[in-house]
Formats: sequence, C-alpha cells, structure tokens
Amino acid sequence: MYPVRITGSSLMLRELAEADTVAMHNVYGNDDATRHLSFEPRSIDQVTAIITAAIRSAAADPRTEYMLAVADKDEELIGAARLATGEHQSATIGFALRPDQWGQGKGQETVRLLHAWASPSSACTGSGARAAPSTSRRPAPCGKPG
Repeated sequence: MYPVRITGSSLMLRELAEADTVAMHNVYGNDDATRHLSFEPRSIDQVTAIITAAIRSAAADPRTEYMLAVADKDEELIGAARLATGEHQSATIGFALRPDQWGQGKGQETVRLLHAWASPSSACTGSGARAAPSTSRRPAPCGKPG
C-alpha cells in the first residue's frame, strides 16, 4: 500500500521523504530521544541511509515494513513510526518523537493511528514498543496491513 497517509486529531503519519533528513536527525540523533530506544544516536549519514531504506521499502511488493514520518498538522516531521509485519499475521510497532513533543499524547495517538489503520485486515498475536519511563500505556495488539 503506497502512499500511506493517516490523519489524526493532532498529527499525521505519512511516507518519509529525502527532505525529512534534517528533521529526522533531530529525533534519531538526539541523546534524550534515543535514550529510550534500542540504538544510540544516529549520525546524519545514518539517518540518510534509514530514509533511503524506508523509501525503497515503500516500493516493495509485498510491502512488509512501513517506516513513516510522524508529522504535525503543518506536515513537519516530529518523529518516526514503524510497523513491520511478521509471520503468522503478526506485526511489531515502534515510534520515536522529539523530546519537546513528549507528554502531549502524541505517542499514544501514533500507536492508536497505526493500530486503527492496520487492524481491519487481521488481528495479530501481539505488539511491542519501548516507551519513555513516564509513559505508562503500552500499545494494544495490532494487525497486518492488507
């Protein structure tokens, strides 16, 4: 499914573009943001490679990875979200937001949007995400995109 564009009440999920590199580096290159992720801060070259891979993955058929920009209403990238389908109608999700966007419900909305978008096709066995310690909610099970 391409292109993906999912609109919520305070943000949207959309395909990544090369023009997002600097804004994405403000997330993936940020010490505070990556403290709660499974990787160390990324260099601008690494972020460029991530976006290039996401663009390539978006063209795959079948598409098994959805690496998307989390953008505000002005379409400015404020984070990234990923949904990857797996075996047995399963999927994993993850997201990262700029620290200045934390505590506003945007992580929860990101997960809710991914879940609502992916769920109609089929239920999955579970999901996993890493959240900042101040975030007590965990994502609900998600489904595999059709």
